[in-house]
Parts: sequence; structure tokens; C-alpha cells
Amino acid sequence: MQLPLFQVDAFADRVFAGNPAAVCPLERWLDDGKMQSIATENNLSETAFLVPQGDHYGLRWFTPTSEIRLCGHATLAAGYVVFNFLEPTKQTVRFETRSGSLSVNRDGELLALDFPALAPWPSSSLPAELVRGLQPMPRVAVQITDNYFVVYDKEEDVRNARPELALLEKLHPCGVAITAPGKDVDFVSRYFAPSYGIPEDPVTGSTHCSLTPYWAVRLGKTKLHARQLSQRGGELWCEMAGERVWIKGKAVLYLKGSIEI
Repeated sequence: MQLPLFQVDAFADRVFAGNPAAVCPLERWLDDGKMQSIATENNLSETAFLVPQGDHYGLRWFTPTSEIRLCGHATLAAGYVVFNFLEPTKQTVRFETRSGSLSVNRDGELLALDFPALAPWPSSSLPAELVRGLQPMPRVAVQITDNYFVVYDKEEDVRNARPELALLEKLHPCGVAITAPGKDVDFVSRYFAPSYGIPEDPVTGSTHCSLTPYWAVRLGKTKLHARQLSQRGGELWCEMAGERVWIKGKAVLYLKGSIEI
């Protein structure tokens, strides 16, 4: 069986930056084990599979080790593939996912994700693995169901952090984002999910579903410019819209080909 495969650098304006995602358009769903094997073989933080369903698409995301419920950069990459290769006349594409209905819209040079806002709540007690696994040690933390968000005082704390990934891995199913006010952007972040086979994610759209409402309240503004301080780096423009959040960025094609299975 031959399947098309695209690799797109999301939240980037050039190749070798942002977060690479594989996108595999299908006529119908493969069995879960085969999709997981493809994602493991791709060895990227996420592989997105999409299947046409009338005027929209079903969309699922797999890390090298497991399926996940929400992924921003691979949704942006899937939108890029639809707009540039599958349905070039579309201005908006809707995806049905484990996290409900999501859309990607053309917005000038940007692609805009319409995602749920997942406001975090104060973490009443910090797990020992989180405290011991981060240097500098966390003082303030908030959380959602499957992520901790550690808030530092300044950008350098985030840039220079050296987490102990073996300890953070024990927090499964939670990943860990660290964040701080930025120098020339509103806020910066990094994200670690070692239990999902992702030691450090280059740019994480889904965490901005929570980072955006957090910083919107703290900074008193609804439009925010964000930067993820991974080695590859990435830029995001975020906007609160009631119970939704717009997460905008650029995307570029790195690879187009096919796989044989």
C-alpha cells in the first residue's frame, strides 16, 4: 500500500525552524496499530492522519508512542496540506477530533487555529517529581488535566532551564510547560513531554490554549505575541475570543513523498 506523506514545519517562516509534523492524508482510517507504527517510524513529535468526511475531515494525532487528544502544530500542518495540496480554493477547513470541532483559517500570510480556551487553575500542591525535576525550582504552578504550567519571573529562567527528564516522565499523563514574561514578546515558554516520547517539543500549539488565557488575565490584554524558546524556536500570535482562542502562525513545506506499507 502506498500512502502520501507530507512533512511541514509549523509556526515557522523557513525550513529547519518551528515544529515539524508529518501529515498523512487517507481515504479511510487504518487500524490503530498501523497508524501508531507509522508515527513511530516518522519519529516526529506528532503525525497527523486525516480522512475526508463530507465537507470536513476527521483528524487524529499520534506521537512516537501513543495517540493524543489535542495537538496544535500538527493541526496547523494539516491545514497547510489541505490548503496547498488537497483543496486549494478553501479558506477554512474544519476537523472533527477527540477534542471536538477545530478549524484552520487563512489569515493573510498566517494560518489561524480556532481552539478551545483551557484556562488553568492554581496547583494546590506540586508533585515531588516536578519540584526535583526542574532547575530553577518552581515557585508558582498552575495546571489543567494533563499539563503543569510552571511560571518563572524572567525569560532567562525559561531559556536556561535544564529539566531532569527522567523525573518529569514520572508525571505521566502530564507534560510540563515552563513560561515567563518575554523581553520583546508578551510571554515565552518551553514544553517537555518525555512520557510521550517527546523530550522537548519545539513549538506546542496546544499549550497555548492555556498559556493564552493565563497571560491574558495577568497582562490585561486579549492579543498576545508568544515565542517558544526551543532550539528550533517558533512564533505564535494568540488572541482570546470568549471560550475559544485563536492561535496563529506560519508554516512551510519541508518534504512531500509517499510511504510504502
